[in-house]
Amino acid sequence: MNSADTASVQHGPAAVTREVIAYVFPRDRVLGPEEVNARRLTRINYAFANVKNGEIVEGFPRDAENFVILNKLKRTNPSLKILISVGGWTWSGGFSDAALTQRSRARFIDSAVRFVERHKLDGVDIDWEYPGQIGGGNTFRPEDKRNFTLLLAELRQRLDREQTRLGRRLYTSIATGASTKFLDNTEMAKVQHYVDTINLMTYDFYVGGPATGHDAPLFHNPADPKNVSADRSVTEYLQAGVSPRKLVLGVPFYGRSWGEVENKNHGLFQAGKAAKGTHFSYPDLPNLLASGYVRYWDAEASVPYLYNPQKKIFVTYEDPQSLAAKCRYVTKHHLAGVMFWEYFNDSTGILLEAVHAGLTPLGTTSSKGN
Repeated sequence: MNSADTASVQHGPAAVTREVIAYVFPRDRVLGPEEVNARRLTRINYAFANVKNGEIVEGFPRDAENFVILNKLKRTNPSLKILISVGGWTWSGGFSDAALTQRSRARFIDSAVRFVERHKLDGVDIDWEYPGQIGGGNTFRPEDKRNFTLLLAELRQRLDREQTRLGRRLYTSIATGASTKFLDNTEMAKVQHYVDTINLMTYDFYVGGPATGHDAPLFHNPADPKNVSADRSVTEYLQAGVSPRKLVLGVPFYGRSWGEVENKNHGLFQAGKAAKGTHFSYPDLPNLLASGYVRYWDAEASVPYLYNPQKKIFVTYEDPQSLAAKCRYVTKHHLAGVMFWEYFNDSTGILLEAVHAGLTPLGTTSSKGN
């Protein structure tokens, strides 16, 4: 496959089209026909399918119904692509075994083809968390590094044949860790040739733990003891030989909180404990602002945060201002686009509109209306 086949970004005098990829995670419920705004998305990664006995299987009993509903969204947006995302943090335990041998990989890929054809999907997103690492208590082995590459190469080769048979383009992507350790345990310079996009999970940099911090800082704040940022992750991927045109910047549509945080630096980079309701949705934030929380802007990291000095609670989250900054970063560095986890964490649509506005070239008619 050449870059013209796989790259989502087009450069030149014409308007640049970038990916806006939503991870949609309804769990075991049927989607409403109007729940997902297809006009604002280029791709939906449906989360998650499981890996059982080396094969891809439906994660929840209502998945088949949801695929029918999602495919109907193409009437509104004919260019929309629907992929099945396989694995995730909870269901990555079977990847190492599935990728281990040529025979096990063939079995996994056969199941992927059946899954895509059965549900009339446009491809497969591999969310292995993580090759060569234990993740959520998974089987892992040193061979994962090479086998991850082989699995994706053989999957791409098979989908090339199947798309000729089916008469439509089939896509492959991966969700990847934002850490140096992930790069150490993979061959990303090789892997990039077999996927349309690398969906970089540049969030969850601070998940509970003994100290507060930004969930998804764009840049490094010198006061951050962990020295993490989306920019650092992107830079390391580029240094590892990955083309910017394959990288999709991940953003969170949720917030996290800590309690027992003393009023120093408005709670940022201070000792604390993960608070109840530590993971919440964007629509909850106005209620916080009306109940004693104050919004602050970290100009170094280009992200907001909240602090309540009475309750001693610190909140890290994403908002339209930080998303605008990240969209400018994507444009400046010629990245493929933005993905977010996860769609239903913002029922207001405010964050998706911010992404759309941030990636829509000035002067195009698509920035308003449909």
